[in-house]
Amino acid sequence: MTIQATLRFYAELNFFLPAARRQVTFDLPVAAHQSVKDLIESLGVPHTEVELILVNGEPVDFSALLNDGDRISVYPTFEALDVTPLLRARFDAQHRPGFVLDQHLGRLAAYLRALGFDTLYRNDYDDPELAETSDLEERILLTRDLGLLKRRRVTHGYYVRSTDPRQQVSEVVRRFDLYHLIEPFRRCVHCNAPLESVDKADVADQLEPRTLEYYDEFQRCTGCGRVYWKGSHTVHMQQLIDDLLREGLAE
Repeated sequence: MTIQATLRFYAELNFFLPAARRQVTFDLPVAAHQSVKDLIESLGVPHTEVELILVNGEPVDFSALLNDGDRISVYPTFEALDVTPLLRARFDAQHRPGFVLDQHLGRLAAYLRALGFDTLYRNDYDDPELAETSDLEERILLTRDLGLLKRRRVTHGYYVRSTDPRQQVSEVVRRFDLYHLIEPFRRCVHCNAPLESVDKADVADQLEPRTLEYYDEFQRCTGCGRVYWKGSHTVHMQQLIDDLLREGLAE
C-alpha cells in the first residue's frame, strides 16, 4: 500500500539531495508504515547527519512509522541553538570525541592526531569493522562512503565533503566544534599513542647529528617509539592550528 508524505530538508542536508529537491517542500509516495529513518536514507541522506525530525510539527525518533498525509521536516546538527536531548533524533557524542576513519582519510587522521584527538585509522579497515568499532568504542565515524553511514550500527558519523586534507580537518573541527579541545603535539601521528617527554640522552642514538646539535627538547611515542622534536613540521602544524583557531573566533 502506498501513501503520500510531504518532506522538507533544511540547511546542509540539501547537499545529499538532487537539485530539484533542494531547499523546497516536495510530495512523495511512500510505502505505508515505512519508518522515517528508511525514508530519509532512501533519499540519500545518512541518518548520522540528522539531528531533529518533526512529523506534523512534533519531534520523533528514527523508528517512527509514517501515515498518509504526514508532513516531515528534517534538520541537521544545530551548532548555535540549544536543542534538548528529548528532541534529538540521535544521541550526542561524548564531550571529547574519539574518531575512527575509513581507508581514504589517512592524511586527515594524521592531522587529527596532531591536534590531540584520539583517532583510529588503518588502510585495511573493512566496512563491518569500521561500523563495529564506531559502535563499541563510541567513536565518530568519518568517511566519504555514504553507504557506510547508512549502516544501522553506526549512530555517530559524518560524511566528509572535501577531498583536500587541509580543508577536511577544518571541516571536521567546525562540524563538531572542536576548537576549544585542540591539544597539539600530544599524540603520535603514525600510531595514535600518547607522547611523553624524554631526556635528550635517552634518545640520542635515534637522532641524526644535526638534530642532536640543534635541538634539546624531545618527545617519544609510548606506542611505536618514534621520536619527535620541534622541527619544521612543528612550524607548519602550528600555522594550521593558528588558522583553525582564527576560524573558530570568526564563527
